[in-house]
Amino acid sequence: QVQLVESGGGLVQAGGSLRLSCAASGHIISTAIVAWFRQAQGKEREFVAVLTGNPGTTFYADSVQDRFTISRDSAENRIYLEMNNLRPEDTAVYYCAARVPQSVMDTLVIDTDPGRYSYWGQGTQVTVSS
Repeated sequence: QVQLVESGGGLVQAGGSLRLSCAASGHIISTAIVAWFRQAQGKEREFVAVLTGNPGTTFYADSVQDRFTISRDSAENRIYLEMNNLRPEDTAVYYCAARVPQSVMDTLVIDTDPGRYSYWGQGTQVTVSS
């Protein structure tokens, strides 16, 4: 059973930066499709960023494009979300997610649907003050 544990959330002023980390048990990070989602209070969970399996293609929500960067460290079995120029509307609980591709072609699929992911972390709160 794969477990994901996020860390790195906190309170930051608008314009600031945070780096979220997601540690995985089990060595799946190098080949899994990994993603970050977020859920603001009273809203549905929304897609933030995805990194496909090796070699890895990234895709971002329009709202975070050019500000956020998703990456993975296969040796450390971690995924990261570097968040720069944060805005108050980025305030949410952030979740990392992963799924194991079912085929070589599936490795390259860019999945933004949270229902497609099998493994989830418990979430980490990010609060951006104005």
